[in-house]
Amino acid sequence: QVQLVESGGGLVQAGGSLRLSCAAPGRTLGPFVMGWFRQAPGKEREFVAAISRGGGSTVYGYSVKGRFTISKDNAKNTVYLQMSGLKPEDTAVYYCAADDDSSNIESWHRIQSTYDYWGQGTQVTVSS
Repeated sequence: QVQLVESGGGLVQAGGSLRLSCAAPGRTLGPFVMGWFRQAPGKEREFVAAISRGGGSTVYGYSVKGRFTISKDNAKNTVYLQMSGLKPEDTAVYYCAADDDSSNIESWHRIQSTYDYWGQGTQVTVSS
């Protein structure tokens, strides 16, 4: 079992930035493809971004591409989601997730069921 803990959420004005972090206390994230998803009230969980084991490959959801950046620091066992140009529609609970079956990014990493472990989420609220 892998426990994932997100942090860094909060309230920010439109156009602002936030950086989310995801760590696994006592575990290395090196063996995992990591992803970020988000869920707004009344909506389905949406793919945001994913990063390969080594951090060399990334993929983004269409609504955040060009504004968000996912990165992975295996030495610190932490995955980050740098969010810039935030919009009110980015308001959601953001979840990180880990897949221990893959090493590279595949098309199915946009799908929730690919991931084996999930964090509890961190709230991001963007005011207009």
